[in-house]
Amino acid sequence: MLSENQIKFLERSVEIAKQGMLSGKGGPFGCVIVLNDEIIAEGCNLVTSTNDPTAHAELVAIREACKKLNTYQLTDCEVYASCEPCPMCLGAIYWARVKQVVYANNRHDAAAIDFDDNFIYKEINTEDAAKQIPFIHYPLTSAKELFNQWQIKENKKEY
Repeated sequence: MLSENQIKFLERSVEIAKQGMLSGKGGPFGCVIVLNDEIIAEGCNLVTSTNDPTAHAELVAIREACKKLNTYQLTDCEVYASCEPCPMCLGAIYWARVKQVVYANNRHDAAAIDFDDNFIYKEINTEDAAKQIPFIHYPLTSAKELFNQWQIKENKKEY
């Protein structure tokens, strides 16, 4: 069961989604990031208004939160989203290392209004040769050397 504050944060994500959609910024998606029971970042979908396919609400909010906190990890933060995060946002959420995600609509609700991510979920586990977009692996010695240099680099900031 969610607390009264958690419901408030989730409702705020829906309100942000509605404002963004009605103002023509993008699709019906919103997100808030919370730290210590306080909203520190908000984002709505900006894909069509910025011509940026990565400007999903969660990514907009994650970028704002990281900038505000001057960090690339949001370990003590919670994400509240108007919809279950898509595969791209899910990856970003894991990279940001948030502690919890709460969402309102699910991926099936999104698919019902033509935001269907099932294709991407299937492609993730498909071998390169069978993917809808060709992925060609061509190993380069220079690329491998770069990884070797990273591995032995002193004073690297790991993440």
